[in-house]
Parts: sequence; structure tokens; C-alpha cells
Amino acid sequence: MTLDADNLLWLRAQSGAGRSVSRIVDEIVGDARASGHGASAASRSVVGTVDLRGFDPTAADRDLRSVFNASVGGNATVYERRARYERKRRQPRS
Repeated sequence: MTLDADNLLWLRAQSGAGRSVSRIVDEIVGDARASGHGASAASRSVVGTVDLRGFDPTAADRDLRSVFNASVGGNATVYERRARYERKRRQPRS
């Protein structure tokens, strides 16, 4: 999304009222959709709008693992100290 400097300044001023800029933009788009502006005011889902042709989940998993392993310098080994718990000693009855 690209905004003119004046519009961005206005959005920032609106966010001073306790709302984030993202929230304000979301409300503006929601209001525009509810008023019937745009191609399909009734459309509320993005299901089916992205087509991943030739998607191979096994290859994607392998590729993602290789990227992760490269970022941590190979296989990561984690060592943790064992938690030490002490028993509560019973107080003698008086």
C-alpha cells in the first residue's frame, strides 16, 4: 500500500486517539466494503485467491529445514540444566 504524505500524516494523527494505523486502515477498508464500493462487497474470504502450482510439501519441508539449519550453523543441540527441587520438611507437631 502506498500513501501520500498528507494521508499518512492524517492516519498518524488518527492513531493518537489510541488506535493503531493498521487498525484505522482496516476500519476504512471494512467501511468501504460494507458500503458496496469495489467489485464484491459480500466477499469476506480469501480462500481460493492464491494458486500454488507444483507445490510439493515434502520439498518445502526439506528446503525450510535446510534454511533453518544453515542459519543456526548446522544441527542445533540444546543442553539444559536439570531443575533441582527440594522436599519440604514436615514441621513437628506441637
